[in-house]
Amino acid sequence: MIRFLTAGESHGPMLTAIIEGLPAGLPLTPEDINGELARRQQGYGSGGRMSIEQDTVRITSGVMNGVTTGAPIALLVENRDFKNWREKDIDAMTIPRPGHADLTGAIKYGYRDMRIALERASARETTMRVAVGAICKKLLAEFGIVVGGYVTQVGDVKATIDPEMGYEERFRLAEENDVRCPAHESVEAMHEAIRQIKIDKDTLGGIFEVIALNVPAGLGSHVHWDRRLDAKIVAAMVSIHAMKGAEIGEAFDNAGKPGSQVHDAIGLSSDEDHLIRRTNRAGGTEGGISTGEPIVARVAMKPIATILKSLESVNLATGAAENTVFERSDFCALPRAIPIGEAMMAIVIADALLEKLGGDSIGEMKPRFASLRQARLSDLPMDNVEWRFGYE
Repeated sequence: MIRFLTAGESHGPMLTAIIEGLPAGLPLTPEDINGELARRQQGYGSGGRMSIEQDTVRITSGVMNGVTTGAPIALLVENRDFKNWREKDIDAMTIPRPGHADLTGAIKYGYRDMRIALERASARETTMRVAVGAICKKLLAEFGIVVGGYVTQVGDVKATIDPEMGYEERFRLAEENDVRCPAHESVEAMHEAIRQIKIDKDTLGGIFEVIALNVPAGLGSHVHWDRRLDAKIVAAMVSIHAMKGAEIGEAFDNAGKPGSQVHDAIGLSSDEDHLIRRTNRAGGTEGGISTGEPIVARVAMKPIATILKSLESVNLATGAAENTVFERSDFCALPRAIPIGEAMMAIVIADALLEKLGGDSIGEMKPRFASLRQARLSDLPMDNVEWRFGYE
């Protein structure tokens, strides 16, 4: 279905991406992508790089006359900071920074200077994930599917979000402040935590949630391990730089409860045809398949590893113990991670939708979407007779 590759370095001339598998007939312009790129660059706690880059995308193939053709789509974003590095002699980098890919990259690839690992391992790469995700969001919107996210915790500051608040309201409120938290009464405490971490020359992580709404039941599979929708979502989330954990629904809280308090009971709607859930503790999936409830992923981001305060390390050129040297960075990148998490969710859901529907064009997909089996008695006739496996 959907495949994409990104290429480029943090301080190289440009970032590129190619996305394959999108159907023909999807209206698409650079403006559909640039808004998401701008969101990625906004957030309290950002470092100096965001004052240099003003990311805008060029679409160089796969879209003609404002509509996708079904061919691979190529995207390009220039690095404005490249002009500062074009003629620069690069200082040797021989002291690996804990928490980065400096040392592990050198071990794997045999680099003789660790900046080579830094350049590709940089979260600057997520620019192109957001660009690809913006296209997938546009595709999902054709089918009424919405993806959004928000911050729930910065450092040890936890937001108290009214459980009765609808998800779309949470998305809206989160975009009204620079820490992207829907509980506005928690924003100043989050600001203060980030201000203090700047003074301490340290960094903060936290937790955010990404939700997909109006996803039809039946996406994913229980048949193969690599087609389970929840597995794909968790893998996508922890593939993002600095993300060290992800759960679907209330997974870790549920682990400490008895089953009777965890599973989402099934009932009938007032028309006695639709099967409904009054809770969504499973986070929108059962057995690796979407239930039709909101799909909820909760993601843990570690404090980013580029710290003003130096850490103990070893100079690989001399063998001597030395402290790390600071590279420009954010103090808290969590608010900027929301568009990235949304992008990865959108990519996974779009891929699962295309796997379910098939079709080479939007025109082929929409009738198939309208005829999808739903969670209702009339769509689920049962034979209600005895049978045998029949294996020899």
